[in-house]
Amino acid sequence: MTSPIDVPTSQDRWSPRLWGTLLVLCAAMFLDALDVSMVGVALPSIATDLHLSTSTLQWIVSGYILGYGGLLLLGGRAADLLGRRRVFLVALAVFALASLLGGLVDSGPLLIASRFIKGLSAAFTAPAGLSIITTTFKEGPQRNRALSIYTTCAATGFSMGLVLSGLLTEVSWRLTMLLPAPIALIALVAGVRLIPRSSREDSGKGYDLPGAVTGTLSMLLLVFTVVQAPEVGWASAQTLLSFTATAVLLAAFVTIERRSAHPLIRLGVLRSGNQIRANLGAAFFFGSYVGFQFLVTQYMQSLLGWSALQTALAFLPAGALVALSATKIGSVVDRFGTPRVIAAGFSLLVVAYALFLQIDLTPTYAAVILPSMLLLGAACALVFPSLNIQATNGVEDHEQGMVSGLLNTSIQVGGAIFLAVVTAVITAGGETGRSAQEVLDSFRPGLVVVTAIAAVGLLITLTGLRARRATGESVVVATSVPAVEPEPVKVGD
Repeated sequence: MTSPIDVPTSQDRWSPRLWGTLLVLCAAMFLDALDVSMVGVALPSIATDLHLSTSTLQWIVSGYILGYGGLLLLGGRAADLLGRRRVFLVALAVFALASLLGGLVDSGPLLIASRFIKGLSAAFTAPAGLSIITTTFKEGPQRNRALSIYTTCAATGFSMGLVLSGLLTEVSWRLTMLLPAPIALIALVAGVRLIPRSSREDSGKGYDLPGAVTGTLSMLLLVFTVVQAPEVGWASAQTLLSFTATAVLLAAFVTIERRSAHPLIRLGVLRSGNQIRANLGAAFFFGSYVGFQFLVTQYMQSLLGWSALQTALAFLPAGALVALSATKIGSVVDRFGTPRVIAAGFSLLVVAYALFLQIDLTPTYAAVILPSMLLLGAACALVFPSLNIQATNGVEDHEQGMVSGLLNTSIQVGGAIFLAVVTAVITAGGETGRSAQEVLDSFRPGLVVVTAIAAVGLLITLTGLRARRATGESVVVATSVPAVEPEPVKVGD
């Protein structure tokens, strides 16, 4: 059922409590983006202080992704079954504690463990928060506006995280781990007062425990396998056995979901072309970006000798552009539809990555780095909110947590897989005893891979444009009537 908050007919008149609820949910998204950007810039300092290799350093990022991507399916369904408010608030409290733990540990394994716990908590806050928005705001211009604000907060968190990380890392990288804790606590206190209690599904119908177990284990094992593969070898017995076990678990999960009366994931939702394209697009979009950020951070600090603050300021134009433009994307989607907006964003993404291939050992900020970052920011502003809108449009309220969890799973699993691939490419020649030019030469194939990942995402998105032309559907401009999207998600199997 939808939240009891009354949403006015006019999208310009929202009550103070409605705004407050949206801001609390935005705070959680802000924290996710803040955490990602701050950790990325702080990685070289963490590696030096804790004596971590590049392959081990990857786990600072991948540990978070492992917890996040592995439990998102369960987190999304838990929001539907247990109540979105309850799941969101409990997970936010765990996030605050994990942030505190991450800033106090003194070893690589403990830091990775704290990142895993933080990712686990985000696996519950992300789908719960998104489903609260989509069940509170009416599909169409109202929801598109809310989601634009939601993604703007993510961009703001990312932009502030870059600058704050640069400043804080100059003092200690531990401050970058500790900063999210007080923000999460403030959001938690506000959420207890503002987020309304929502109805939950009747637990008497039963829980899909076998599906929850096999689904969660399969995602955890898949993410673990792909992030471990660069270190142990893609063709090693461990990797091959892990992939085989993952396939068996996924097959068991699908079989259970097809037979369950109340499945964790209703497989019929994947019959929608929009859902498939949204989830694949999210995987390729985030996967290319995570690989790009990991590579570029190493390039700027290890090869160019830039400080953490200089690196943060280099990334800042991308986040600032998103923050300035994301609130307008809702009206752009109302006018042109998600397939066209996503395709335009992916096109800019490919150009941004391809342009960065011109880097060398001499900083070329004005000619290469700045244009690449501006194109990247424009791409993110177009793609991210549009993917959220496309994935949640046409879905019944009682399944919003499910599709939100599915979308975020695609994002995190895509990030884990493609980060592992990029890491494997740039470390193929070894990590020690190489000249600066040899290290730069190892980065170029990684950039080619990142560009190729974005190009595949673009091709997937273009199939949505062909489907739109085939159905002959038009775009509904911004009115009080919900926007029409092609191939609406079916609500029955």
